[in-house]
Amino acid sequence: MSTVCLTNKLSLIGKAVRHVNRLKCDKKFLRIISCSPCILCEKIQYCNFSDYKKDDSSKKDKLSLPNSSDTPTSSSASNITKLSEKKSSESSEETKDEKTNFAQESVIKVVHRSKERKKLDLTQATTERNFVTPVRAMNDYLLKPSDLQDLRKFIRRSPFDDTPPITVYLRRDVEARALQVWGSFEVLEKERKKRKQIEADARESILNVKRILKDYRRLNDPVAIERDISLRESGHVVWTAVVINSMNFLLKSMAWFHTGSHSLFAEAIHSLADTINQLILYFGIRKSIQRPNAEHPYGYHSAQYIASLISGVGIFCVGSGLSFYHGMQGILHPESFQSFYWAYVILAGSLISEGGTLTVALKGLYKGAKRAGTTMKEYILRSQDPSINVVLLEDTAAVLGVGIAATMMGLTAYTGNPLYDAAGSLLVSGLLASVASFIIYTNSGALVGRSIPVYKLDDINKLMENDVMIRAIHDVKATDLGNGMVRYKAEVDIDGRQLTRHYLDAIDLEVVLQEMKELKTIDEVETFFLKHGENIVDLLGAEIDRVEKELKKKHPQLRHVDLEVL
Repeated sequence: MSTVCLTNKLSLIGKAVRHVNRLKCDKKFLRIISCSPCILCEKIQYCNFSDYKKDDSSKKDKLSLPNSSDTPTSSSASNITKLSEKKSSESSEETKDEKTNFAQESVIKVVHRSKERKKLDLTQATTERNFVTPVRAMNDYLLKPSDLQDLRKFIRRSPFDDTPPITVYLRRDVEARALQVWGSFEVLEKERKKRKQIEADARESILNVKRILKDYRRLNDPVAIERDISLRESGHVVWTAVVINSMNFLLKSMAWFHTGSHSLFAEAIHSLADTINQLILYFGIRKSIQRPNAEHPYGYHSAQYIASLISGVGIFCVGSGLSFYHGMQGILHPESFQSFYWAYVILAGSLISEGGTLTVALKGLYKGAKRAGTTMKEYILRSQDPSINVVLLEDTAAVLGVGIAATMMGLTAYTGNPLYDAAGSLLVSGLLASVASFIIYTNSGALVGRSIPVYKLDDINKLMENDVMIRAIHDVKATDLGNGMVRYKAEVDIDGRQLTRHYLDAIDLEVVLQEMKELKTIDEVETFFLKHGENIVDLLGAEIDRVEKELKKKHPQLRHVDLEVL
């Protein structure tokens, strides 16, 4: 509405109030309803008055308000108009002009409010307007598709990504239809329990179907394909380490049994601990591939971190603990040794095999860091692939441990002092303790919940703030879930003006203007605003979905985006 029009409108309302005061009307029974904005009317109409009287002694006109049982007469408007014209002829020229202008410029409809509008009670629990999906209607209320055909249908946005809108029904309609079909809710509950038992008996076949669907979805999800490739590479590295460390354990055990070297015993225990831990890692990799379900809605991505944490504890307790114990035994009870010839041969073979496993782990880390768009140092320190991290650290410790054992056995053979060999076992124990401590530290940090790097978070926030619908974001949290997946949460301040403009762009304003002109009662006004208000709320949800899709498109690692509107 223009400024001139608004000023004219306020002036007209003021004139109407002054006119009502002159007629001695009780204003609490009157309601002035303006016409459509920018439309100036030509006549004065007075409605819902059943009678009026003229007091000759006081020469003042009075209006008697109707009782609740009275009905308005068709001639009341013309009678009141004549009365106002007679009063204007007896007043001053200024009052006469004011009334004449007032009569020519506005329409005032004075109506009696039949009842007060019922306000919304936010504390009342109700399901009166709740929606039910067809699947839920069939599962919870045991209805057939044919039972739902003639029910009122509503189209709503789908809560899932890249899926068309869904059809829903009013819950009260579905419950009424269930009563028609089953007779009572008691009968419905008995049938529901019976069917649940049948479903429990057929659960094995359902699990097979789910497994087939899971494989199909994985084949068609590019992000899942990339993640599965990464996990297959990790599994390949871990399984290679299992085979090599098992062979090294057998060979080192035979050499220790032949020589009695404490350093060789420490290395044999080291290889045994590596083998067990890498089997645990392989189990963690297999577990992390599983899809989310009702019990674990965010999936099993942290299974790798749990397996790596167990592996670190195992290295510390078994590998480091036994090596330390055996080294102390060698210091407290030194013994002479036989020839170290076969020990050197076996250690040389272990050095070659452990070096090969270390090379495989380094290649896997390089590919993972390149895929994640980060440096190898950051990739290792943040434990973004915990399984390969453990293999890398274990193999690095194994290579260093072979060097320590060979050096200490050489010193023992050269000097004849067995304390060097025992000291080698203690050094290997300290090396394993250091590796285990790093593994425990990095994986426990990932399990507690760790934010993504600052520069990545800034890129995501910048994309959010540049959106035309968003004025500000607050309380931002981005947590690394493992397997290259990130959960992002933020409180979003939506620009209501831009949202409304977007809604107005999608509708015909000429039609809306015509609807506004036809509004006559409060109920019609309320219906008008409820309709457009609901549409704007639906548009708000659609805009949130759009922003989430854009975030996931430009940052594929975002698998769970939670945007809360302020």
